[in-house]
Amino acid sequence: MSNEPIPLSKALASFDALWSPRIVTRVNDYDVRIAKVEGEHIWHVHDDTDEFFLVLDGELRISLREPAGERTVLLPQGAVFTVPRGTRHKPYAPSGAAILMFEPTGTPTVGDRHDEIPDHVDATTGHTLNT
Repeated sequence: MSNEPIPLSKALASFDALWSPRIVTRVNDYDVRIAKVEGEHIWHVHDDTDEFFLVLDGELRISLREPAGERTVLLPQGAVFTVPRGTRHKPYAPSGAAILMFEPTGTPTVGDRHDEIPDHVDATTGHTLNT
């Protein structure tokens, strides 16, 4: 962990992978993660923890399956939202976004329970990338 300020713009510029959070620092037993996102993620659930989102750039949408039904929250740049533990959700960003998340150290990014993770296909070669 660094004892110097961490410019988030520099940290975000250091990688291109989508839906692949990077830990920028830790606070107590929590990871502070940043990610670049675009398109759809998968439906998943964190059984034991809430999930905090802060949109640094762009716009993020999160579909939620709640007891009252399904709804989608829209998070513009600068907005925060917490998905309560046990809530099935699917983040997506049609035009791309940069996000920051707080999660307990070791939390899987696809939740404790999730849909099958699709293979990713390289847009230039058409080859399947197993990530």
